[in-house]
Amino acid sequence: MLDGLKSPNDMRVVFINTLIEEARHNKDIWLVIGDVGFGLVEPFQKEFPNRFINVGIAEQNMVGVAAGLAIEGKTVFCYSLGSFASTRCLEQIRLDVCYRNTNVNIISGGGGLIFGYLGTTHHATEDISIMRALPNMIVLAPCSAIESKIATQAMIETKSPCYMSLSRAGDNIVHQTMPSKYIWDGSSSILRYGNSKMTIMGCGGIMSEVIDAAKILSEHDINVDVVSLLTVKPIDEEVIVGCGEDRIIVTVEEHNLDGGLGSAVSEVITDNNLNTRLIRIGIKNKFIEEVGTQAYLRKINGLDAESIVEKIKHELH
Repeated sequence: MLDGLKSPNDMRVVFINTLIEEARHNKDIWLVIGDVGFGLVEPFQKEFPNRFINVGIAEQNMVGVAAGLAIEGKTVFCYSLGSFASTRCLEQIRLDVCYRNTNVNIISGGGGLIFGYLGTTHHATEDISIMRALPNMIVLAPCSAIESKIATQAMIETKSPCYMSLSRAGDNIVHQTMPSKYIWDGSSSILRYGNSKMTIMGCGGIMSEVIDAAKILSEHDINVDVVSLLTVKPIDEEVIVGCGEDRIIVTVEEHNLDGGLGSAVSEVITDNNLNTRLIRIGIKNKFIEEVGTQAYLRKINGLDAESIVEKIKHELH
């Protein structure tokens, strides 16, 4: 099951291509799937049939098999949809992966509302908060093809449990600075310089809407910096603290506000006693029962570029 795999810059395509490149010279890399990803995973399966396992629609078993392989010294990637890769197998992730600190990388191929037309069961809007609550887990949400590649390479190096949420790539995203490959220290990149006292921070595919919002704001003489937080855990405290005192930080996430990116940023602000105003934009702790495209669901939940602009303008007046 896939959605919109048309561009070679799609983050999911970049992930699998990077994994194949790395697997050619690292014989310990394995891929385990939960009967999804068709149209994406076949090149890996074809080139490395002895390092590919489809466990079927059995995500708990997928994680258990991956943990067993990792205990034997393998670098294992699990691929499923966000709603299945996180909550359906949470006990196995918590005990088999995080408690034992095994080298398992869980990849969500449907971050946020990407599968909005399939309804609430397929939304991944609580996974970031759940995963960042687990000890030993690194949580990543790339916003572009570049970040997807860097994150995949970094996960291979870390030897620590990782969770990565993937959405579509934003064709309008241009990196002014590159994220660090050392994700265990927190990783971020600057997407836009605004030379202002406001910074918009976000993660994942929603950053394409943020970039569009920043462009609209500039037309109203509101210039903002835009930062992509590739790692939600560990968060890049340095870049948040670096925003300085007497500034406004806006966080945008295609995720429930409770426990997500905005919460992570607020913890840094509080822990460092920063005199920073925080505006959080996200899903307001609810299940989205409407069915439609990702663009439609973003719009009705205030996550499209125009809604982000109106929220910021309202907060400034």
